[in-house]
Amino acid sequence: MLYQLFTYLDQHMDLPGTGLWQFLTFRAGLAIMIALTISLVFGGKLIAILRKAQAGESIRDLGLEGQLEKSGTPTMGGIIILGAIVVPVLLVADLANIYIQLLLLTTLWMGGIGFADDYIKVYKKNKQGLR
Repeated sequence: MLYQLFTYLDQHMDLPGTGLWQFLTFRAGLAIMIALTISLVFGGKLIAILRKAQAGESIRDLGLEGQLEKSGTPTMGGIIILGAIVVPVLLVADLANIYIQLLLLTTLWMGGIGFADDYIKVYKKNKQGLR
């Protein structure tokens, strides 16, 4: 979205600095910073929300060392990863590019599959998930 805005401003208003958005390296660096910020700011908060909602998998006791410490660890952490990928792409990528569209489609599709699998495991108490 910002890419289209600054491209328009560069073409029609000739504002200084707007041409910087044409460089892929600038947009990639900005996307990295946005993704890192999203992960750091919202990651801890989402984990706390998931812990409060008790969205953790139950662990079978197999007698392995340190295994039971993992019990109650929140699942559905892929939501953080999805946000850290999708938001920067929507902000700084050229959405008319077919490869960006494919990236968004496959990322959201796989995220939906992961969410469905985690939902079945946690809330339906079915360890098999989507198998």
